[in-house]
Amino acid sequence: MAVYGFLIEPRRLILVEARVPIPFSRPGTLRVAVLTDLHVGSPFNGIDNLQRVVDLTNAQQPDIVCMLGDFVIQGVRGGRFVPAEDIAATLKGLRSTYGSFSVLGNHDVWLNRARVAKTLEMNGIKVIEDTAVRLDTSAGPLWLTGIGDLMTGHAKFDAGLAHVTDDAPVIMLSHEPDVLPYVSRRVSLILAGHTHGGQVKLPLIGAPIVPSIYGQRYAAGYVMDDGRQMYVSTGIGTSILPVRFGVPPSVTILTLSGK
Repeated sequence: MAVYGFLIEPRRLILVEARVPIPFSRPGTLRVAVLTDLHVGSPFNGIDNLQRVVDLTNAQQPDIVCMLGDFVIQGVRGGRFVPAEDIAATLKGLRSTYGSFSVLGNHDVWLNRARVAKTLEMNGIKVIEDTAVRLDTSAGPLWLTGIGDLMTGHAKFDAGLAHVTDDAPVIMLSHEPDVLPYVSRRVSLILAGHTHGGQVKLPLIGAPIVPSIYGQRYAAGYVMDDGRQMYVSTGIGTSILPVRFGVPPSVTILTLSGK
């Protein structure tokens, strides 16, 4: 188990697909690629692996790419720091119909929030914390908004929604899932990461350690809680300990379906 968890599973890369209902104004679907917790520089997860992530994502022909933060690493054992500039230059290769959008995670803030945001923007990835972008899609209009990192005190729950000017569906990008109880029901779907699915998921037990005050409730996958929809992606890299067991690195493709 130790050999698999430390040396084999962290090298894997799988595709996870799910379908989520969204109240679009027209019949149709949108394919949304969700990339989170890239933690480039963690073991077996350098720029070459990031290019694998970009290639797998592009092969799915997504309509939108949403990135949920923690591009860099801080202190993972066996890791090697990779500058945000090198990471963003590789992510510039992502291709989608309507573009790439992002928020930042706690590791990005610990490094330098302004630096990471600037280099993402310079490489065509729009950082949408505390604002909103309206997309005219084939399924109808859609708003994307973003919330700042909760752990580091940058979450302003209503700041992005203040820029929403009509009744089109709203998708909110958040690094942490723990924002869910505080988010307005005006939001149709929250996309979150941060948990890594616990990094270790054991049979019958589940994930013993999940970095969420709600434990396994928000650990991974589709969540419906108090009338709010959320999808928690388990991400790519590792943090603290370079181990994954039962939670392989993954690119998530969500098919958002309307009428």
